[in-house]
Amino acid sequence: MTKLVAIHLPQFHPIPENDEWWGKGFTEWTNVAKARPLFPGHTQPHLPTDLGYYDLRLPEARKAQADLAREHGIHAFCYYHYWFSGKRILERPVDEILASGEPDFPFCLCWANENWTRTWDGGEKNVLLAQSYEEDDFKRHAQWLVKAFLDKRYLRHNGKPVFLVYRSSVIQGTERFAAVLRETAIAAGLEGVHLVRVESFSSERGPLPAGYDASMFFQPSCTMDGRSLRRSTLRRWIAKTGLLDRTFIDNDIRPYSELVNYSLRMPAPEWPQHLCVTPMWDNSPRRKRGAKIFIDSTPELFKKWLVATIREATKRNDELVFVNAWNEWGEGNHLEPCERWGRRYLEALQEALQETGHDQGTAGHSGV
Repeated sequence: MTKLVAIHLPQFHPIPENDEWWGKGFTEWTNVAKARPLFPGHTQPHLPTDLGYYDLRLPEARKAQADLAREHGIHAFCYYHYWFSGKRILERPVDEILASGEPDFPFCLCWANENWTRTWDGGEKNVLLAQSYEEDDFKRHAQWLVKAFLDKRYLRHNGKPVFLVYRSSVIQGTERFAAVLRETAIAAGLEGVHLVRVESFSSERGPLPAGYDASMFFQPSCTMDGRSLRRSTLRRWIAKTGLLDRTFIDNDIRPYSELVNYSLRMPAPEWPQHLCVTPMWDNSPRRKRGAKIFIDSTPELFKKWLVATIREATKRNDELVFVNAWNEWGEGNHLEPCERWGRRYLEALQEALQETGHDQGTAGHSGV
């Protein structure tokens, strides 16, 4: 049976680092609330309804998320995990989930191993917190991760805990990291690790590094071809004169339907690959320019994409399908209910499971 795994952002509580870098009390809601439409018909801001402006330090908020996800057929959350040479950021929600045993809902982790920068792009400029990779740190990291893997709720694939790496190509010695993680897991009595490379950038495409078991084709696709709407050499020139609004020049704006159709045309690679869909995408709340915006997304189009994706995953004999994301509100990318759509995206997800014969009622309560 297909297990839908929703990527989960833990950036909804204040931390000292964000207070220092962005201002006292900053959370992801700060960017969400101040967003404004950039052009006629542009849906911003995205505002929450059922769960409100929650604080993930509260166990009640975490339980409400899990209950809503389970009710609509999500099997597990994939929490972003931030590790910088032993320093963890935004760790409190996962730490409390591990310590309390609540909510009783499957989960896995994805190492978001990018630099933290002022431009939210993981690049090398304006770095706030940098990544570095050493053998000793691989061991420390593996030891911490395995403690999480041993939790009875931790998501497993073919008996092995699922762990994702967002940027495997930037890890100096990524094959060694994979080996250390697997050795540590086996030493703790686990069968190993189902290690997944996230295909988040074109540099993450191609044959898997040694020790990685599969990839996950992150959406929206970074390899999507075609030209943005209303962007051409002539329009760029006119925009420089001040006679044309620069919104469509400064940002990458495309129809959501093109993303769906492009993704459905993608052939299966030569390596094992977990598929992924996104309900919508608009990261303009995080960027003054250079945003990627997909317009005219609807629950119906999302359902069409998810139905086809589940069928393709079944054809590949793969039970894991990822949804990006559960709550990336600052990227206009969420299943959680909002003012415009209410629960329609969650209902579309549940309908897709029913249509493909994968509706399991309420999702399981353990990671096995």
